[in-house]
Amino acid sequence: MLTGKVWKYGDHVNTDLIIPGRYLDNYDANHLAAHAMEDIDPSFASLVKCGDIIVAGRNFGCGSSREQAPLALKASGVGAVVATSVARIFYRNCINVGLPIIICDIADDLSTGDTIEIDLSVGEIYINGTGKLISFDPLPDFLLDILERGGLIAHMRTQISL
Repeated sequence: MLTGKVWKYGDHVNTDLIIPGRYLDNYDANHLAAHAMEDIDPSFASLVKCGDIIVAGRNFGCGSSREQAPLALKASGVGAVVATSVARIFYRNCINVGLPIIICDIADDLSTGDTIEIDLSVGEIYINGTGKLISFDPLPDFLLDILERGGLIAHMRTQISL
């Protein structure tokens, strides 16, 4: 179960808004986290707390295929991303770095600062304070396994001897 405060964003938040290209000279996760969402929300990096959840509209993570975008979010403490729709490569990059991502049209029901609980295996989001429960397609077991191990590389290390 994931529980966190909502950071709400709109449609078409691209990877350059998630982590501006000017910071891609350094792949260090802490460096990236310090600049996450900087151009769309200058207060994000200094105020986000471990386990907070990004909720967005359509086409979240569009733009380039940079893996640094979900890495910056994860390193900043984001516990999950919930969006109406996401770019396919962004979705895969989230799984690769171990950041849970859920496709669910919930943005209209939430505001920044709300608290939600997410059950990835059952496919439910509970909006605290309202009693509202929203269903989404649960993640397949193999994706849950990758996420539980911290991403694709960590998962693969358990599958093969390195």
